[in-house]
Amino acid sequence: MRRGHRAFAFPLTIAFVLWYLVYVLLSSYAGGFMAVKVAGNVNVALVLGLAQFLTTFLIAWWYSRHAARRLDPKAEAIKNRLEGDA
Repeated sequence: MRRGHRAFAFPLTIAFVLWYLVYVLLSSYAGGFMAVKVAGNVNVALVLGLAQFLTTFLIAWWYSRHAARRLDPKAEAIKNRLEGDA
């Protein structure tokens, strides 16, 4: 069960932290690029900033699905086995 959790959570955590660091570095060192207008007053920085929130919610949803499909049945089996021995 731990292996299944780690195999899912660690790569996504690393990917999200790298994605966040790219955003921070672009904000710090590529001000011209981040100021490019996309539509009206919406610029690249705003789009990427909102994408950070979207990514967070997508990862949470994806993990919830993963846990319900792969981890919860294993946890339930362990719980039943332990409670059956009591």
